[in-house]
Order: sequence, then C-alpha cells, then structure tokens
Amino acid sequence: MTGLGIVVVFGAIIASMAAGIYAYTQYQANYIESVEGEMVKVGPVEYIITFEGTHQGNKEKMPENTFVMIGINAKNISSDATIISGGQFYIVDEKEQKHEAVFGEFSPSDLFLETLEPNKPIQRTTQFDIPFDEEKQYKIIIRPQKEQSTVDTASICITNC
Repeated sequence: MTGLGIVVVFGAIIASMAAGIYAYTQYQANYIESVEGEMVKVGPVEYIITFEGTHQGNKEKMPENTFVMIGINAKNISSDATIISGGQFYIVDEKEQKHEAVFGEFSPSDLFLETLEPNKPIQRTTQFDIPFDEEKQYKIIIRPQKEQSTVDTASICITNC
C-alpha cells in the first residue's frame, strides 16, 4: 500500500513538472535577430526595417539630441486586420539603453496608429531622439501588439552590423 502511495506521489510530481515545462515553452519569448533590409516576421506581420538617416526635426518639433529615422514596410499576412503603432518600436544603443519612438508629424508617412488589412502592405517612418554616433551600433526592437498574441520579438541591426 505504501509503495502504491509513493508511485502516485512521484507520478503527480512528474506530471506537474511536465505541465510546467510545457507552459514555460509556450510563453517563452522568441527572439529573432536580423539586419536592416531583411524581412522579419513578428506575429502576423512581416516587417522590413531600413535606416533612413538622421534629421534635426522641424519648426514644431526639435530633438534634444538627434532624430534617427527608420523606414517601416509592414504587411499583414493573416486573414484578419491587425494594428501596428509607433509604440512597438524601440532603438537600443551599444550600452543596451532603450529609447522609445517620437510621435511627431514630420511627414504624411509617420507611423502613429495604423490598421493593417490582410495582404495590403504599407510604408511608414518613425524616429527616435537619441545621442547618435555614426561609429556605434544601433538596433531596432519590434514588440508585437497585445492583440497579436505572439511571443515573437525582433532585434534588427540598422548601423555598423
């Protein structure tokens, strides 16, 4: 009788460990590394990120440092509409400091909040206010929207890769 109890306890421990490992693998972040100009898939959206250069803003919006502008080509590959926003994009410098996108009206193609229809690509831009150094490496991080329910996160090298 005692032997059967021990088998049941060990069986329950092994079953709970298996369930824990399964849940861990299902919700662990999937980091995708890429370089500028290559297609990267984050959830239901395919992105191509390009480095568009730097600028000093306009009359209404001036940077504290320098605006680094990126081009964003996005295509929804699912069958349902999804949303992308400038808040999904971050720039990371060599010191691993993360900077958020600046939402300004610099051009009609600036990304703020966009509904992506299935199989209809869009081209947008966004910028980051950072102390830019041409000699350093910068990466763009793309995180999915909550509604896209994916664990994918992309890291795209845009300079000095």
